[in-house]
Amino acid sequence: MKVIALIPARSGSKRIVNKNIKLLNGHPLIAYSIRAALDSGVFEKVICVTDDETYATVAKHYGAEVPQLRPQEISGDKSFDIEWVQWILKYLLKAGESYDLFCILRPTNPFRLPSTIQRALKLFSEEATADSLRAVQKVTEHPGKMWLIDNKRMSPLLPFKNNGVPWHSSQYTSLPEIYVQNASLEIAWSRIALESGSIAGNSVIPFVSLGLEGFDINNPEDWILAEHFINSGEGQLTDIQIKPYKII
Repeated sequence: MKVIALIPARSGSKRIVNKNIKLLNGHPLIAYSIRAALDSGVFEKVICVTDDETYATVAKHYGAEVPQLRPQEISGDKSFDIEWVQWILKYLLKAGESYDLFCILRPTNPFRLPSTIQRALKLFSEEATADSLRAVQKVTEHPGKMWLIDNKRMSPLLPFKNNGVPWHSSQYTSLPEIYVQNASLEIAWSRIALESGSIAGNSVIPFVSLGLEGFDINNPEDWILAEHFINSGEGQLTDIQIKPYKII
């Protein structure tokens, strides 16, 4: 199978300005996803899908390809993933490049390792009838204990019961295990995105992240945590032997 890695890196982050190229342990954040993808050895190409020239330059420095800048109309903070995925796959098809699978590696996850990617692709290849694979992790805040507020009253988000007892009044350990998707990775057949208009399809394999594999940097507090994990040795980064790109 021909597999391509897609690393989406739009500009315009509001909570952490230029988050994707902000330096973490000496390298831009995006560098860890690029090098993990390349070092995994499973991809025909590693492509950065960005709308920004500076981001493109940084991505190329670390070994990714940027065949074309992502159009602004599909680069907003409310743009759907399927829009840029279809755009880049169709762009590559017009260039004569066809890929069986694509893997989305979001640059906000610095602790995803080459071995993480290898393990996920192996799992997906063993389930040929599935449409996609998506990384998940067990929730720490159970949705069974979440509420909707309407004016001055609340109602449970999930009005289920456990042996007659509402979920919101049950012990956490008595509730069913629930998982939330994370930023580690997604794998899918290209035809699913091109033909069905979905990056997931209907049959999705769970890839349960281990340790910090699913850690996602979204806000300043996450950044501080990431630095703590690195300094304490709890978080392992992909080893980068390339000279750091100097962010001006």
